[in-house]
Amino acid sequence: MSGELLSGLGAGRAVNSPPLRLSQLFLRTLREDPADADAANARLLIRGGYIRRLAPGVHAWLPLGQLVLDEVERMLRAEMAGIGAQEMRLPGAAAPAQLHLMMSLLRGEVSSYRDLPVTLFQIQPAARDEPRPRAGLLRAREFVAHEAWSFDADFDGLQSAYNRHRAVYMRILERAELDYRIVAAPAGEGEHAEQFLAVTEAGEDLFVTCGACDYAATSAAVRGPARKGSGAVDGKAHPAPLGPTPAPEEVDTPDTPTIEALADRMGVPSSATLKNLLLMATTPEGVREVIAVGVPGDREVDLHRVQAALAPARVELFGDEDFAAHPELIRGYVGPQALAGKAFRYLADPRISPGTVWVTGANAPGRHVRNLVAGRDFVPDRYVDLVLVRDDDPCPACGGRLRLHRGVAVARIARLGRRPASVAVDVLGRDGRPARVAVGNYGLGVSRLIGAVAEQHHDEVGLTWPGPVAPADLHLVAAGRGEGVHLAAGRLADAASAAGLRVLLDDRTGVSAGVKFADAELLGIPVIAVVGRGLATGTVEIRERRSGQRSDVALAAAIGTIRELVEAGRGRG
Repeated sequence: MSGELLSGLGAGRAVNSPPLRLSQLFLRTLREDPADADAANARLLIRGGYIRRLAPGVHAWLPLGQLVLDEVERMLRAEMAGIGAQEMRLPGAAAPAQLHLMMSLLRGEVSSYRDLPVTLFQIQPAARDEPRPRAGLLRAREFVAHEAWSFDADFDGLQSAYNRHRAVYMRILERAELDYRIVAAPAGEGEHAEQFLAVTEAGEDLFVTCGACDYAATSAAVRGPARKGSGAVDGKAHPAPLGPTPAPEEVDTPDTPTIEALADRMGVPSSATLKNLLLMATTPEGVREVIAVGVPGDREVDLHRVQAALAPARVELFGDEDFAAHPELIRGYVGPQALAGKAFRYLADPRISPGTVWVTGANAPGRHVRNLVAGRDFVPDRYVDLVLVRDDDPCPACGGRLRLHRGVAVARIARLGRRPASVAVDVLGRDGRPARVAVGNYGLGVSRLIGAVAEQHHDEVGLTWPGPVAPADLHLVAAGRGEGVHLAAGRLADAASAAGLRVLLDDRTGVSAGVKFADAELLGIPVIAVVGRGLATGTVEIRERRSGQRSDVALAAAIGTIRELVEAGRGRG
């Protein structure tokens, strides 16, 4: 039989690492779903022994999971080497601090345009202050991240670096067989940014597409209707009457706990009420500031958009302690008149355009005010797109109807341009004068990518890994109790390894064939080979995990058949 195995091998193939044996692997699969698993990736990765939850949003990567991490990191390193990037490592810090560290490092290492361009990257564990970790690896407190920075002497060089990183991330996600969209994203202090969103209902990132054009953006980046001098914006706000608007009038409004109840009592549509939400913004230096945001009563505030508008400050909803510290702010009855610019900074959605008339809080318990005119009775400190985008909102590019989708952000690319003086780096330019370095910043969540792949690639019994990110190419099952079965399976595993395949061998004794088959389906390795009853006739059963197709193949042809399936699976990505 060993002669038959060897005849199926190609000549001259280097021997890879030996098969990984389940009898020795630090692995325990679970038959039941974990009680706290709230997404498919968490449920299956924990059941399959890839990860273990140590605390909310914190996971241990077990050996099989580490192999998946290794594959993604290997792809990233190869792609980054292909665009001339160099790997380094900074001490652990939050993203804004990482940028400051990198710019400080660059300042001491480059002095002339001749030292540029430079692209640096790192792959390392990171952490975020995530108040509500959920969905397994999709929204975790600790994660593995790839981050890169490009430094160029001019904007043409920056744009070229941006395009190269965009292409790298596209290739990575396509090899991982992710269904994803590239969408416009808030640029923050930079010039331009895009996000790569894996489409999944388990994600909390909202994005929109337009059926009439190619517009696509995160909900936080969607531009609202332009402000007009008076009247309604997009037909939703309450327009000013043709004649002069009466002076503001306070009225008693008992028993109006909701916008709907208030609108009904005042005889106006909900869109004519002005909803004011109080927030507390805390700067990185710890300075706290009261912020109020105003939106029409029929719309919800998108806190992601507020956060983007106030970055790098951290934004939280007003709490009981905040109201106690600000007795002039009456919960449920806040209005911008007299308080905007004094008790708080007031941000308004563009729908609160000058000349529009509103019903809003009177800054007194149980009372509201009507005939309040934007631009006459109050002036926002700043207009910002603040509302939560919804289906059928107008497309800002063509006026068509927007459609809302859910996803998870797995990567982001940004042109930061020439940073402000506080963190900028100047070098000697081509003309002999100081020139500011143009900066790009790029990031991909390695562990989040793996979670998104698991979310998209599974069925009712387990994972179905795409080949390029799978922990092994072949899951070889010894399905029988005789010594000959295990001996044959071991020889086939060694032959597959010698042929360049990564092999996981289920050589456990005292475990039923049914349990082994269930584990093979749960673990989701692309190709499964079963050495069992067919051994008597010189055949092995080969299964494609994703399609479920099975065939009996002669031992002499087994390696060739398996390699074809593996290469076809890797070729899909």
